[in-house]
Amino acid sequence: MRTPVLAEKWPALAGLSAVFLFEMLDNSILNVALPTIGRELSASTTTLQWVTGAYSVVFGGLMLAFGALADRVGRRKIMLTGLVLLGVASLATMFVTAAWQLIAVRALMGVAAAMTTPGSLALAFRLFDEDVQRVRATTLISTVGLIGLAVGPTVGGLALTVAPWQALLLVNVPVAALAFLGIRTGIPADDPAGLHREPIDVAGAVLATATIVLVLLAPTFFVEAGTASPLPWSAAAAALVAGVCFVLREKTARHPLLDLALVARPLVSSGLATKAAAGSATAGLSYLVTLHLQFGLGWAPAQAALGMLPQVVVLIAGGALITPLITRVGLTKAAWLSAAAVVCGLAVYTVFGGFGYVWIAVALALVAVGMRVVGVVAGTNVMRGLPADRTTIGAALVDTSGEVTTGIGIALSGTVLALAFPGALTAALQSADFLTATSYAGLALTVLSAALVGFGILRSRSA
Repeated sequence: MRTPVLAEKWPALAGLSAVFLFEMLDNSILNVALPTIGRELSASTTTLQWVTGAYSVVFGGLMLAFGALADRVGRRKIMLTGLVLLGVASLATMFVTAAWQLIAVRALMGVAAAMTTPGSLALAFRLFDEDVQRVRATTLISTVGLIGLAVGPTVGGLALTVAPWQALLLVNVPVAALAFLGIRTGIPADDPAGLHREPIDVAGAVLATATIVLVLLAPTFFVEAGTASPLPWSAAAAALVAGVCFVLREKTARHPLLDLALVARPLVSSGLATKAAAGSATAGLSYLVTLHLQFGLGWAPAQAALGMLPQVVVLIAGGALITPLITRVGLTKAAWLSAAAVVCGLAVYTVFGGFGYVWIAVALALVAVGMRVVGVVAGTNVMRGLPADRTTIGAALVDTSGEVTTGIGIALSGTVLALAFPGALTAALQSADFLTATSYAGLALTVLSAALVGFGILRSRSA
């Protein structure tokens, strides 16, 4: 039987690419409008943080629950419903007159993202039977999203010169419409025989959501309240308790939300570990470099934004490396090499970052190229390691892993930086002590990523 090529699946790929474009474009295009929103809605700094934070927390917290639901009632059905919700929530922006209303709208968008994002990887995996074609499809979809991430701030800034800030969220309406049409026409309805039949573990879903929400909130509290405040430590402790309760529930439930035996499968655990390593490294390094350039080197914010370009360029252009690399060495070795590049990039920053921007640029490029490959390979490996009726929960695990470890990477680097340099950041300008503190934070990220990568390699060798 002849394997279909990407061009033959263009309606479906266009729809799935639009879904990922929404996920990447949404926060990046909105961030540039936050000062305008703050002025027009009389919102405080903390309130503005929740304009973006409400989306991320709801999105991350509900992915596992909606992934489990999609495996039971249909991946395509849940995704189409989520796209309708996205369009309606985006249109509601026109009627926002207070900050709390905008936060509510953003939370609804987070629900829509949780319904659509996990399904995009599961449906893309279903389009093809061969791993090479699956990788090419995933690479195409992720490249479209990364372009949105890169151009979002520029497009948003230009749009604000001629349009109100609401227009930035209304962009989601045509994106949702394109995604709906592409998926509705290009992907057939789920075969009932391929759906999961067990009832949903409601208690497990509540505990999973609580755990993820608390894990995502704790880094925000660490950054906002500082390590001296009991609030972030309380959130972290509550996340640990909820996580332990979730594991105990899943081990004893007759029909668990997440069968832990599936997570223990070599390809699944390996893929999740490498995805976690890349997610924490990319977020943590971006956070450190942004501060390093402005406080350590004395660059202006505009210069610091340009200084992040190596990461943006490699993330977009690196897609061309994925298929040749996998064709040459295979999926497993590609995962090892790309994850090793992430660790090497962090090590370069830790050891040489204090010697000038050139080394920082090298570190950004190495982490970005590793992240670019891992982002595709890890998801593919997780899908390969799961039964056909559990692919959406697997995709939700991949996305949740990335979302949670992004928060962990920022929290770890921020906490170590605060401990090593306890003074105010205003005193950090071109300070040798501040540069030393960034090296300690980089070392912590390197150790975490190396441990995750090592675990991932060991698990993949046993596959």
